[in-house]
Formats: sequence, C-alpha cells, structure tokens
Amino acid sequence: MSTLTESAIEFPCDFPIKVFGQSQQGFAQAVMEVVLQHDPEFKPATIEMKSSKQGRYISLTCIVRATSQEQLDNIYRELCDHPMVIMVL
Repeated sequence: MSTLTESAIEFPCDFPIKVFGQSQQGFAQAVMEVVLQHDPEFKPATIEMKSSKQGRYISLTCIVRATSQEQLDNIYRELCDHPMVIMVL
C-alpha cells in the first residue's frame, strides 16, 4: 500500500512543465530563470512556445530533468508565485 508521501513518478525522469502567461517581453526569460535555479542542466533552447489565437497569451513547455518530488514542488511553487505567470500545469 502506498502512502501519500510517495510519488507516482519514478525519478530521475524528463518531466514536462507547461507555463501560461500573457504575451509580454521577458516572460520566457523569467520562466527560464526559475527553471534553471532548480535544474541547472536545463537547456533553454528546448522550450516550446505557443501563442494563443489572438496572441494575447503564450504557453511555454519546459522539459526538466526531475530528480525528486521536492524539486518539482519547488519549481511549481516558484512559478505559480511569479507575477508574470497565470497558470502552471
């Protein structure tokens, strides 16, 4: 029987994080800086960027090398707290 502290994810693994925000200068840079703090080997050139139909919003998909649930939690927490970020999936 698993406990609540166990993760369904097997570490280490490549893990996609999708970050949504308004289309504005510096958004991708801000997201990249947060991710790099928690995954120093993250390669910014691998970020996938998609704009909404009318160009008001942007989504960034970052593939991080996840080494623990704590690392992922910290990335999500810091991204969610960032003023330029609307949502993180």
